[in-house]
Parts: sequence; structure tokens; C-alpha cells
Amino acid sequence: MNDIESASGLGRFLTLADTAEILNVSASQTYALVRSGELPAIKVGGSGHWRVERSVLESYIEAKYEESRRLSLWNQSNYADLPELFGAPRSTPRR
Repeated sequence: MNDIESASGLGRFLTLADTAEILNVSASQTYALVRSGELPAIKVGGSGHWRVERSVLESYIEAKYEESRRLSLWNQSNYADLPELFGAPRSTPRR
């Protein structure tokens, strides 16, 4: 049973603290992800507490795995060796 499945007893929506625990990051890091829009969330209640839907969190985690996979493939490709793509300094022209 993964962390998200064990959190299913909490209901459809997770608090930022629950989300932080599942992601194994701090509450402030989770808040920053939500405020930036990287991790979609909603504000509920009179005082506007943030909530993350469990299915949205699952999709976010899957997308991060895919992003990591693609980055790894990119780094292994021939393109990773092209200095002009990564801002490596060009040699100075001879005079």
C-alpha cells in the first residue's frame, strides 16, 4: 500500500500537511508548489485552507516521474554533448 492509498481514509482532499508527508517534503515546500501553480489545489472554507485532491496529487507524482525519465533520456542522448545548447563558452576566434 503506497502513501496515497493509506491517506485514502482522509477523504477526497488532502491538507497541505498530508500532501507534504506523502511527498516527503516540508509544508513550506508544498505551499510553494501550490502557490506557484505547479501543484493544483483549491481553497475551501471561510478561512481559505488549501486542499489538494488525491487524484491530482497522483497525477502530479506520475508527471514528475515522466519528467525525470525524459530528462534522463535527454542527458544520455547525443544532444547533451552539444555545447551550444547548454551555454558552454565558445572558443575565442584566432586573430
